[in-house]
Amino acid sequence: MRYRDDFRFAPYVPVAERRRRAAEKVKELAKKGRKTEGVQIEGRAIARTFWGKAWGDNLEAYSDYANRLPRGRTYVRNGSVVDLQIGRGSVTAIVSGSQLYEIEVSIKPLHASRWKPLVEASAGEMLSMVDLLAGTFSEQVMTRFCHRDAGLFPGPKEISLKCSCPDWAEMCKHVAATLYGVGARLDARPELLFTLRGVDPKDLVAAAAKAPSNARARAPKGGKVLDADGLGSIFGIDMGQIPAAGVAPSKKPARVRPPAKPVKALAKKSTPRASSAGSPAKPRVARQVRGAAKKTGGPTKKSRR
Repeated sequence: MRYRDDFRFAPYVPVAERRRRAAEKVKELAKKGRKTEGVQIEGRAIARTFWGKAWGDNLEAYSDYANRLPRGRTYVRNGSVVDLQIGRGSVTAIVSGSQLYEIEVSIKPLHASRWKPLVEASAGEMLSMVDLLAGTFSEQVMTRFCHRDAGLFPGPKEISLKCSCPDWAEMCKHVAATLYGVGARLDARPELLFTLRGVDPKDLVAAAAKAPSNARARAPKGGKVLDADGLGSIFGIDMGQIPAAGVAPSKKPARVRPPAKPVKALAKKSTPRASSAGSPAKPRVARQVRGAAKKTGGPTKKSRR
């Protein structure tokens, strides 16, 4: 619980008033040339993608944070994180409470002794930067990245927290809101996690390029693959003209159809033959009908007369 220096409760400030003050602060910073990036949450879920969820799950797994982080959920959900900036080894934020408070979170860069094994172990399964940032890789890679002691995410000993509010606790609700805001930001920009830990995600893709070809050919489990129509629309080509990978084109030449007959020849053939007197010949069907009538005793021209 937060106390002021004279041990009295801080006055309650309605959310509407907090937002008004936050808007004024944003305008003030904009005049000074500072661009702010607030955190906006839609619905109840703070994070929805793999990286955003993994960030929150990692923090909540530590008992040092588990009972304090929930204090910041309401703050981040109601838009109290007015500004959030993520850089190499640092997170700075402005959070609206009874006043506007400034937060600084420092995170130690990931040591090479942890990053190098991650790169080497994931080389054969990391197909592209798209797979990496989208979180569409194998369960083995996912487990390694999220490992509590040897993974990519920081532990409490690697994080230092600071807030301008008078709360005596190291993790006040403003800091907690900031940490949850990081998870929400990773939903849209997962590459910021690698920036925060001071490592280059391209190392993973470069290692994959050096891996055996049979290892690189394996598709990541649970990943989505574009169909031929999707690839064709992206690259502007007809995917039906490209043979499948590993399938040699057929050596048998395609069967060539003979050219179509001229239209005049078809028209001449369908024209009925002329009689000796120059008049058109009577249709064959009419002659067949008269012949059938004679055999069956049916009426003819002479009998009708």
